[in-house]
Amino acid sequence: MKPNLTLKFFSVLLVAAFLFTAVMPVEAAAPYGGRIGVRAFPSFEKFVSTVTNGQTGVVRGVYVSDVLALRVVQQPAGNAGFVSRNSNVATQFGMAADQGVTGLLAHNYLAGQTFFNLAVGQEVRIVYGNGAVKTYIISAVYQYQALEPANVYSDLVDLSNGRRVTVGDVFGAVYAGDDHVTFQTCIKRDGNASWGRLFVVAYPA
Repeated sequence: MKPNLTLKFFSVLLVAAFLFTAVMPVEAAAPYGGRIGVRAFPSFEKFVSTVTNGQTGVVRGVYVSDVLALRVVQQPAGNAGFVSRNSNVATQFGMAADQGVTGLLAHNYLAGQTFFNLAVGQEVRIVYGNGAVKTYIISAVYQYQALEPANVYSDLVDLSNGRRVTVGDVFGAVYAGDDHVTFQTCIKRDGNASWGRLFVVAYPA
């Protein structure tokens, strides 16, 4: 983690701004790869042509073959809680971008539903506005239960081993470090849309 942003501040801000923001689902078309009956999945070339706009260094799309093809928007300046309500859009987490990490946020009833189809070994392609592409490989999928879903300081339980961990532990594992991509959404269970957390991490190929 870069020294100008403490892990505690980083993690608590993101949890408070995104994971525990109560929102009502909106009506929207299912994203590519989301549910049965969705639109035909686009070729990578076609996808690139729809998201590029000439902006160098600005993330405009994320593509995982036969899994997801999402346009990416950036958070407005000063609004770390913004997450798109569009079903085919992921939101780039601004504070992660400042640290050289591509964090992609989406609500689990919209584009985030496709994150559950991501798996270790899959290729992730990040598309920039000028058409440049960076390729990553998924190396880890993490799922956690929040012991107190409405508490920003709540400890979490790693669903793979039952270990209890802190918010700082989790965010250090998924957001700190060198260039990588982290997908994040909530896990809905037992009628609670914020029951848990899903993180999918991919490193440069």
